[in-house]
Amino acid sequence: MAKKSVPEPIEAAGDPKHAVRATRSAGRKMRSLLLDAASPLFRERGLSGASITDIAEAANAFPSQITYYFRTKEALFVECACRDLLYLARATEQAAQKARTPAEYTYALAETVTASDSIAFFAEALTLTRRRQDLAPLVERTIERLHSEGTRAYAGQVARHGWRSLRAPDESSRRFWAVAIGVILEGYAMGRSPDALCAEMLRVLGEQAKSTNDTARLRLVDERGAFGNSNEEG
Repeated sequence: MAKKSVPEPIEAAGDPKHAVRATRSAGRKMRSLLLDAASPLFRERGLSGASITDIAEAANAFPSQITYYFRTKEALFVECACRDLLYLARATEQAAQKARTPAEYTYALAETVTASDSIAFFAEALTLTRRRQDLAPLVERTIERLHSEGTRAYAGQVARHGWRSLRAPDESSRRFWAVAIGVILEGYAMGRSPDALCAEMLRVLGEQAKSTNDTARLRLVDERGAFGNSNEEG
């Protein structure tokens, strides 16, 4: 007689493991809601101008939930800035995916970065962490991730198109973000437009890589030069 299959036990709602998972999921959702609500308020009003009460109201939450998940308004500010910078990095990579030449790729990156205020927002967080070293680890992890993902994206693009990079991928990524931060902060202080910031970034960055066609043309020119020299010597 065939044995009846015994169904796997279903976790009841009161099961401790189920409760822990539900609590963690709810916690992640609430953190995300608070970050979503706080980010535009911080961008518009700054750290001092956006109160915990305003942020809680925008998130349909209680002020005590902000202190529970983030401890302080400063910590929430820094986490918002770090998250927004990584979102910008992702958007920048996506904007550059369709580029067919190194020049198009660099332009897409610079145009996307300079159209956003995320770097200026992040710079405020950097200034804050100078006085609040307890918040520095989050900034450090964000910068490490920014560079590692930028390196991966650039190396993948170079490999996919067969470009010849003029620098190591890691160096190119770090140089790009260093230039972006410097140019944008200076430009904001001078009241420059996004178009002017983009043009300045492109000027400072210069050529990042050469395409297959560029390399072939260079090789052809070199070969012609070599043949011309040999003929003259003969």
